Amino acid sequence: MRSMTGFGLGDAALRGGRITAEVRSLNHRFLEIRIRLPPELVDHTFFVEQLCRERLGRGRYDVSVRIDGGAMPALELDLSRARSLYAAFARLRDELSPGAELPLAVLASVPGLWVGAEVASAEPSRDALGASLRAALDQLDQMRSAEGAALAAELRARLGELRRVVDALREQAPGIVLGQERRLAERVARLLGGTEGLDPSRLAMEVALLADRCDITEELVRLSSHFEQFDELTVAAGPSGRKLDFLLQEMAREANTVGAKCQDASLSHLVVSLKAEIERLREQVQNIE
Repeated sequence: MRSMTGFGLGDAALRGGRITAEVRSLNHRFLEIRIRLPPELVDHTFFVEQLCRERLGRGRYDVSVRIDGGAMPALELDLSRARSLYAAFARLRDELSPGAELPLAVLASVPGLWVGAEVASAEPSRDALGASLRAALDQLDQMRSAEGAALAAELRARLGELRRVVDALREQAPGIVLGQERRLAERVARLLGGTEGLDPSRLAMEVALLADRCDITEELVRLSSHFEQFDELTVAAGPSGRKLDFLLQEMAREANTVGAKCQDASLSHLVVSLKAEIERLREQVQNIE
């Protein structure tokens, strides 16, 4: 089990400097990767994304890379292209506004005029970029795994509390029917003005129907089954966040059914505790890959 939040930092030597990669992760329903590279490395964007997709699962990841020192060759102005562009601007000026001033600053907003003096050296840059990114992803994995272990311990502790609540409901559930039977008999007796006009067989039939409506045995059995599956997923290898979230939705459904059936003040606090613990678990699970 791994958390979806973490941070990783890695670097690698390149020529006279270093390339440093940072990876930050946050929880997200799907896999989203946002990449920021310096202009000198922007051609490697697809390489970075593919490397990240091989290693990362559900979550949002911000990948940023910076160049320190003399890692990249010095940039030079592409004079041929600059002359051609300036001549084109001059012709446009002569057509639209003859005699107007045409400063060299007009070239400043044109992308691609600055190029590396060693254009053929892309492979060393890519290798160093890959090494720094892999180191950052390794560190990210370590941090997410450590936080995931802490989350798993927290989930198991809260699961233990859920089991205690369900056990208490199971112990007290039989008393629900007996209490309802007593209250039903008292209510009917008051309406009839005494117990002499009370038909025992009809009362038994009503009690049987009432017992069926109040029986929460099936819901408690299903809850216990969900607890076992949940417990297994906390120690399972690989992403488990979506499965855990699905199980919690099923637990919440069963808890709502128990609450609807248990119209008994003595059990209401247990049902409230059950729902509250499930909601706390859901909050934690949102941060699990």
